[in-house]
Amino acid sequence: MTHLVDLNELTLPELEQLMAGWGQPPYRARQVLKWLYKGVGDFELMTDMARPFRQELARKARISRLRLEQERQAKDGCRKFLFALEDGNLVESVLIPEEDHYTLCLSSQVGCAMGCRFCLTARRGLVRNLKAGEIVNQILAVKPLLPPDHPLTNLVFMGMGEPLANLGALVRALSIITAPWGLNFSRRRVTVSTVGLAPFIPRLGQEVRVNLTVSLNAVDNETRSRLMPINRRYPLEEVLAACRAFPLPRHRRITFAYVLLNGINDDPAQARELARLLKGFRAKINLIPFNPYPQLPFAPPPEARVLQFQEILREAHYPVFVRESRGQEIAAACGQLVGERS
Repeated sequence: MTHLVDLNELTLPELEQLMAGWGQPPYRARQVLKWLYKGVGDFELMTDMARPFRQELARKARISRLRLEQERQAKDGCRKFLFALEDGNLVESVLIPEEDHYTLCLSSQVGCAMGCRFCLTARRGLVRNLKAGEIVNQILAVKPLLPPDHPLTNLVFMGMGEPLANLGALVRALSIITAPWGLNFSRRRVTVSTVGLAPFIPRLGQEVRVNLTVSLNAVDNETRSRLMPINRRYPLEEVLAACRAFPLPRHRRITFAYVLLNGINDDPAQARELARLLKGFRAKINLIPFNPYPQLPFAPPPEARVLQFQEILREAHYPVFVRESRGQEIAAACGQLVGERS
């Protein structure tokens, strides 16, 4: 199987070049991709192409897919999927129901090397990067499971892994995800989240126009380094400078995520310092009360403390939202489902 070309890894120009090398006209590439991104994985079912060509595809190419190992559904409608890759490694995707659409939380790596203390994925370390096709395949695996009147419109790269540590595959996947010949998602509805790999933040914006979320989680380097070891390499000042260099389209904002941990980063003085740090940014702030799990030594703040933190930021004229924890009873926090299987 390894010598066969995985069509899920190819962009339209690359597939057109492949077709030319096989002596086929360029339009064959669009024909194949039309079926591919409808979720058809069997060349024989691509019925508008001549049988000899379908047979040639079967000899020379393949269409990779993920295998669903486990699914859990929460009372709030949140669904968590555990997918097996072709090498047996496992990744997670989380489907979040909104009022009239779905949002899918995608993984970009098997495990993660960032070591954030409040994240279960970090306990595994990094196993490997996902290929572009494996990122795209998470979407193709979930779409058939959705009701037709409730479409999947929003994507967030906030699952397992640090997306900017896998920038090449991420950008390739995003080009497939947002292209008219691919999955045709609106760039305005795709968000990439990072712990703050400063050199890669501007590069992401230069390569592809998607939304950016940066996880701050602290307002001083000492606390942030304790929670997020990557801060020792890229401290707050460098991260914020990189965010200023991010080519932000007009009428867009950078989202700054802040996981609230009881007694650690939830003090009113820290809220005021966060407001000061973000002065001058076109910013939106997402406050995320910690999603507790027995293996991790943190707890969410009391609700009154969360609302006080939010109000301070609102008084500083930031759009600030409290993101409720979703799917707690199905281990929907990143890395929990894989952790149970390890």
